[in-house]
Amino acid sequence: MNVMRVVLTGGGTGGHIYPALAVAREVSRQYPQAAFLYIGSKKGLEAGLVPRSNIPFQSVEISGLKRKLSLDNLKTLWKFVRAVGDAKKMLREFKPDVVIGTGGYVCGPVVYAASRLGIPTLIHEQNVVPGLTNKFLSRSVTRVAVSFKESLAHFPPSKTVLTGNPRATEVMHGNAEAGRSFLGVDNSKKIVLIFGGSRGARAINEAVLSVVTQLGKYTDTHFVYVTGDVHFEAISAQLGERGTLPSNISVLPFVHNMPDVLAATHVLVGRAGASTLAEITALGVPSILIPSPYVTNNHQEKNARGLEREGAAHVIVERDLTGESLLLSLENILTNPAKWEEMKNSSLSLGMPQAATEIVRQLEAMTRKK
Repeated sequence: MNVMRVVLTGGGTGGHIYPALAVAREVSRQYPQAAFLYIGSKKGLEAGLVPRSNIPFQSVEISGLKRKLSLDNLKTLWKFVRAVGDAKKMLREFKPDVVIGTGGYVCGPVVYAASRLGIPTLIHEQNVVPGLTNKFLSRSVTRVAVSFKESLAHFPPSKTVLTGNPRATEVMHGNAEAGRSFLGVDNSKKIVLIFGGSRGARAINEAVLSVVTQLGKYTDTHFVYVTGDVHFEAISAQLGERGTLPSNISVLPFVHNMPDVLAATHVLVGRAGASTLAEITALGVPSILIPSPYVTNNHQEKNARGLEREGAAHVIVERDLTGESLLLSLENILTNPAKWEEMKNSSLSLGMPQAATEIVRQLEAMTRKK
């Protein structure tokens, strides 16, 4: 196959969107003439992120089901039926070889529509505990790809394969020198990246703010503090009230060249989203993980505990997070080279850097059987 036509769908959060974009980039590397269409929601983060990647974007209107019986669910079911019809029109027009869903309720009608049209379909599950959409779709898709071996038991064995998260492959193309150049940090400094996810994390921001001046004592370390776009102005104002910021701290709203920055990172402090964990284990970055308690099935803590059990991360649950507990964990890693090396090796042992390549291999096998 010289040309592969691919529809991508998934949305709501970066954790669903970035894996889809990582697959698209890997497909493009192997099939330079590949054609793509991304079907998402106008209200989701994908509406802004996908066009940045120069991938054509179309939308369907859909909302998520409530976990309790509700009149809103009747409206959602009607939206689903209508979205399936809209998706079928888009698919017939684009004529894809394969449709890939990476989670979030928007991929439900798109992948379901593709399966009804007989188009090969693959869904990717990023988390240990599957979301409702992927559980529903697993009955009708051609292939299920999972990031963690613990997820295998949740899906039909005959069609499920452990691939890892495609973001792991994406960061392997990062350039540490380019990351340091972007940050303005030379090779003499360690880099600690503090990152609360694509939308930021209030609890992490509050903990960092409470000890930000104390970070200045780590003169051999540069702290890159990414607040999230929605928090940046408020955080900047609060930092301004504290006077001069230590020279070893950079405050940014967002980082678009994350593979380069991660390639230069010595320690990550952040949430435990599946994409983040795939990225840091591919690179062997030790981490301090603060799982979000606001996600379905508490999946971030389950993701993070797996790394902690293997010695690759230290976990601080949000209710225990303070500036002092964060400083204590940082101190334990930054001042103990043997501990850092042990964590790095443990992290590397968990990485699946060829995840996107394996997913493309699955796509090839599926489309050959058409």
